[in-house]
Amino acid sequence: MKKVLLVLLTLSIFACKDSKKESSPICEQQFGYQEKQIDTTAYYSEDIIFTNEKENFTLAGTLTLPKTEEQFPAVVLITGSGLQNRNEEIFGHKPFLIIADYLTRRGIAVLRYDDRSFGESKGDASQATTENFADDAEAAVKYLQSRSEIDKTKIGLIGHSEGGIIAPVIAAKSDDIAFIVMLAGPGIHGRNLLLLQTELTSKSMGMSDSLIEKASAVNKIIYEAVCNIDDVGKRETLIKESMTQYLVAIPAMMKGGKTDETIITENIELINRPWVVYFLRYNPAPTLEKVKCPVLAINGSKDVQVSSKINLDAISKALEKGGNKNFKVKEFDGLNHLFQECNTGSPMEYAMIKQTFSPVVLEEMTEWIMGIIEK
Repeated sequence: MKKVLLVLLTLSIFACKDSKKESSPICEQQFGYQEKQIDTTAYYSEDIIFTNEKENFTLAGTLTLPKTEEQFPAVVLITGSGLQNRNEEIFGHKPFLIIADYLTRRGIAVLRYDDRSFGESKGDASQATTENFADDAEAAVKYLQSRSEIDKTKIGLIGHSEGGIIAPVIAAKSDDIAFIVMLAGPGIHGRNLLLLQTELTSKSMGMSDSLIEKASAVNKIIYEAVCNIDDVGKRETLIKESMTQYLVAIPAMMKGGKTDETIITENIELINRPWVVYFLRYNPAPTLEKVKCPVLAINGSKDVQVSSKINLDAISKALEKGGNKNFKVKEFDGLNHLFQECNTGSPMEYAMIKQTFSPVVLEEMTEWIMGIIEK
């Protein structure tokens, strides 16, 4: 992950969609033990290509199918923010490979794909927003509908993190989605989510309360400016003024050897990216209110990126307000944003944890899905 000044720490951790996440070589040696247990001969695995017809480019993925002759229920896996491959690979861990294997062995076909402009997928991510990535996931659903092996009445979506925003976007406008699973999906307004993320993540890293308070104050000004000021020039002036005051008050060692001017320039460029502007302005609640299909929303109690209780509560309230009669929210004790058993939940731990994805969550999610599709 990128190293960014504390003022925009939350954006680096949540990862902008046009930045590539790099895995440290040591991770490939130490971790991924769950992945090593996978025997893909237990089912069919096919590399596939499908098309985003809105923008006319192809995405590459893998479709796994149970070894039976009947039609299967199916899911599309949707990655979190940051460009990732079809396994949602990060720090040597491949959570989507684990999920696909687990579900396919239990009779559910799974489609997972490389994010646009990453891996073997085409397209341009540099100017894309969450809405554009939702188009990619919708194209994946259409591909599944074209396959004779798939039961078209039983296609669902599983989205992690930002993918947990995308799944409701698709389900809210389509009767073709049988269910959605939100893995650490946000339920509160983007700017509030990132403010809280900064605070919780900073605490998990042991930063002082005074520095956290200063960063939160300037972040609030910056995020509010992005949300309320359309004039880019006026917005940049306000951001520059706020960051200048902030940088004067923090220790030089936190600046990574960069000048204040360089830091300000880099952060203004980051904050003006289309994905960031869209995310900061987006409120998931109105979309969730329109989702009528069954919903499972789950999170870990130690998630510092998408805080469990406040987001699960917001999701529950939005679905209830919209009249959804079939949803479940559940918090899993001791798990982080990646659904690993952890100590603090800090992103700094992700690469230090041997486990890729909690088996308890896999079981809960699968049992819930089977309960939906067998009705």
